Amino acid sequence: MRILVIGGTGTIGKTIVKHFAADHEVLVAGRRSKDYKVDIADTKSIKALFKKTGKLDAIICAAGEAKWAPFKELSEADYHIGLRSKLMGQVNVVRIGRKRLRRKGSITLTTGILADDPVYQTASAAMVNGGIHSFVQAVALEMKKGIRVNVVSSGVVMDAYHKYESYFPGHPPIPMDKMMLGYVRSVEGKGTGEIIRIYS
Repeated sequence: MRILVIGGTGTIGKTIVKHFAADHEVLVAGRRSKDYKVDIADTKSIKALFKKTGKLDAIICAAGEAKWAPFKELSEADYHIGLRSKLMGQVNVVRIGRKRLRRKGSITLTTGILADDPVYQTASAAMVNGGIHSFVQAVALEMKKGIRVNVVSSGVVMDAYHKYESYFPGHPPIPMDKMMLGYVRSVEGKGTGEIIRIYS
């Protein structure tokens, strides 16, 4: 397969790239990528990326950001960070990227445990994750040419646990290889419209 990994230089993305590159052609895209630069908060940037990639068998997006802060401190502009980047960025990856997929291709988006189990200071991030879950379930009903769309929602992964541990007391970190199973299921399986939860 020919697989595009958006956010392929990030914590989760690097693991995804390493796994699939063993058996497939993997294109690595991101704000720091040398060959395929993209900012998913910018629709023009996404369009330019897909003009460059050519035809694909699978698209994986592990990119996007949202503001973490106490609710009383979140401004409208703070909410728009997540709406533009993690939410609409991934929606636009589906909107634009599906046209580059071969028949029976797949798109895998990324969220996290906050959609189901939010913690303090995540009013914006949890909202965005939940929106993506609803989007995936709905858009899967309308995809053509056998194209599948799923989302992987993981708990705090081992390689980022040091950064988020204080927000998730009592939550065990998710091993990177266990997290990876969600992406394997989405790309190599047959399901669509699935929220693939890996929380423990």
